[in-house]
Amino acid sequence: MGGGIEILAPAGAFESVKAAACTGASAVYVGARSFSARASAENFGDAELTEATDYCHERGMKLYLAVNTLIRDDEMRLALETVRTACECGVDALIVQDLGFAELVKRAAPQMPLHASTQTSVHTPQGARRLYAMGFKRVVLARELSRREIEEIVSSCPIETEVFVHGALCMCVSGQCLFSAMLGGRSGNRGRCAQPCRLPFFVEGGNGRALSLKDNSLLDYLVELENMGVTSAKIEGRMKRPEYVAAAVDACASALAGELDEKKRSSLESVFSRSGFTDGYYTGNIGKDMFGARTKENVTSADSGLFSRLKGLYKDEKKRLPLKFKFTLKSGERARLDAESGRFSAFAVGDVPEQAIKAPTDGDRIKAQLLKTGGTPFLPPDIECDIDGGLAFPVSAVNAMRRECIEKIMAMYRSGSEKDFMEPSGSEYIIKPYRTADKPGIRVRLANCDAPEEIKGCELVYVPLFSPAEKISGLLDSGFNLGVEIPRCIFGGERRVLDKLRELYSVGVRHALVSNIGAIDLALDCGFTAHGSFALNAFNTRSLNALEGLGLCDAELSQELTAEQMSRLGGNIKRGAVTVGAAPLMITRACPVKSGGRSCADCDRHRYIKDRKNNLLELKCDGFATEILNPVLTYAHQIFENSDYLDFYTLRFSTENREKIAELYNAVIKNEHLSGNYTNGLYKRGVI
Repeated sequence: MGGGIEILAPAGAFESVKAAACTGASAVYVGARSFSARASAENFGDAELTEATDYCHERGMKLYLAVNTLIRDDEMRLALETVRTACECGVDALIVQDLGFAELVKRAAPQMPLHASTQTSVHTPQGARRLYAMGFKRVVLARELSRREIEEIVSSCPIETEVFVHGALCMCVSGQCLFSAMLGGRSGNRGRCAQPCRLPFFVEGGNGRALSLKDNSLLDYLVELENMGVTSAKIEGRMKRPEYVAAAVDACASALAGELDEKKRSSLESVFSRSGFTDGYYTGNIGKDMFGARTKENVTSADSGLFSRLKGLYKDEKKRLPLKFKFTLKSGERARLDAESGRFSAFAVGDVPEQAIKAPTDGDRIKAQLLKTGGTPFLPPDIECDIDGGLAFPVSAVNAMRRECIEKIMAMYRSGSEKDFMEPSGSEYIIKPYRTADKPGIRVRLANCDAPEEIKGCELVYVPLFSPAEKISGLLDSGFNLGVEIPRCIFGGERRVLDKLRELYSVGVRHALVSNIGAIDLALDCGFTAHGSFALNAFNTRSLNALEGLGLCDAELSQELTAEQMSRLGGNIKRGAVTVGAAPLMITRACPVKSGGRSCADCDRHRYIKDRKNNLLELKCDGFATEILNPVLTYAHQIFENSDYLDFYTLRFSTENREKIAELYNAVIKNEHLSGNYTNGLYKRGVI
């Protein structure tokens, strides 16, 4: 296959692999039966994975396997068996989210390329550089990036980049959603998202779909993405039917060729869309027009005639592989056919030709047979003949030689992609639980600098990075043990963050709370001690080890772990849990308030949305993104009472005033039960 941007298609079943291949995809990505972020898709067992990989390789395509969920310690051995199968099948890369699992894969299968899933939430140049330094070959960029931000990342680092160009837009930055988990125990980070965001949510002036975005479509910008150096154009939709895959791939191929017409656009919109499409993130037009939902009209627009036409797109084999033949026929020598395709070559021999009694075999007759490559992925071959005159050779023998050469070449495309796998020793899976002899300290995260005196004795108090320097200096002078929180999302704002970190370092701040891979080095490079937040998804012992290796001195554990699961984690890095505060169900760049037509200019950065049961979910904006907060306060401090496996508790305040902060802090200090409505979060019930 030639250069240019890769068209990467989704496949939830083998029929979609065929649909992708026959309409021009360069590669497909599929999910394993376990540990795939689309667990509801049919996905691929061992036999199906082998069949799909061979099918793709025979056509010069690549196949990537998604093993992109968070993985518990007790699941690592089974997850690594999936990697073993992928190595044996010759899968071209693994798409992974869990940093601890990635480290294990690098040791067990060092030849297996790793692609960092969009679930890693990477959206900055420094994030891409960090992944590249960790050994990742490719990063699947966050969907929320603009044209300029993508270009900045591409130019900053040799890592391959993959951009979603068509398909569903999650409201939340991928890898950061707790909505489905908190509402029903079904974790999006574990591939079990129940899509509660597609339910009705209301803001003033909105249409009741404040958490539902239209589907993304960047078809008009594919050539631009290719020119800026993006490696792969990714189509979302492993749970979609093959007709959708065919329509999307065909539209992408047509767009790259400058041949995308309204009929193909209309077909793609009819087969699946949510009130049409949006390019709002890419163009920077984040507003009301981005919001939409799957309506009855959207569903009924795809009739049987459309599906029948789309099936026709992948009825026949796509001709994609180059082929050269040289046929040699000499008196007294066995006939020979040499074949060449890309880097592969093969030959077949036939019988010695006889002297012709009637019409001798000529080049035109041979070429007519060698051109019969129908039903194969080969383009019409270039043919050279070297034939002595007066010889006879049967057409059936030429056909047999052609079939033999093609089969040998296809076998070569299939083979050679297997990768070594080294089984870890049994001790690799033995985890010695971490224990501390010290009483856990208390840390407080604030949404502003209005800190009550009561929390002055905390071991750390975090305030927002972009707080006024004079207020931060005042808190330091007052005796607060102060740190700053780098925003969870810093779309296009790396330079601003660096400048602010340097400013605050100069006034005496030495601690930074980081929530994204890309923020770790920003803090460390400015001289800060870096502390990891829950948003880094420390879900197992190896992920804790990986975060320690990146330079963190401690980390908050994932809010999707139970207290009992936390107690079994090993490693050496200090760790804590967020025990108090309204859990951030989502963080989004498309603020729900904009679905009602409001802009940032007329917003006070503290608003609400309402669900269908009239619960109010508070919104908190930091200027980069908006957190959507659980309407029920988490107060889980007593679950961890007398724990010897945590070094600190974090009280995470977002919208509370200083009186409420003092009240909750005192309740924790006194180990009091709270009256009223509160939740233990997921620390008892966990997630699937």
